[in-house]
Amino acid sequence: MLAHNVFFSLKDASPDNAQALVHSCHKHLAGHEGETYFAAGTRAAYDREVNDKEFDVFLIIVFESHETHDAYQVSNRHNQFIAENAIHWAKVRVFDADLS
Repeated sequence: MLAHNVFFSLKDASPDNAQALVHSCHKHLAGHEGETYFAAGTRAAYDREVNDKEFDVFLIIVFESHETHDAYQVSNRHNQFIAENAIHWAKVRVFDADLS
């Protein structure tokens, strides 16, 4: 399995803008073939030294294989998500990890 973790920093990180991106994640990115887990949400308000605070919205999708992840990356729905939202992103960090 492969965990696809994405951390979005927004140009305007208002609560409404963060929720709009979460909604768009659910609309465009949930339910792709090979997904075994999907979640999107906003950064929790923890104020501990170990917590990274340099993101506004988090996305995690666990895929059953590298192949299903690779198909997702070039899918029309994924491309539509990027087209509709990239203008709002200040920074995007992606952390992909093999799971066992």
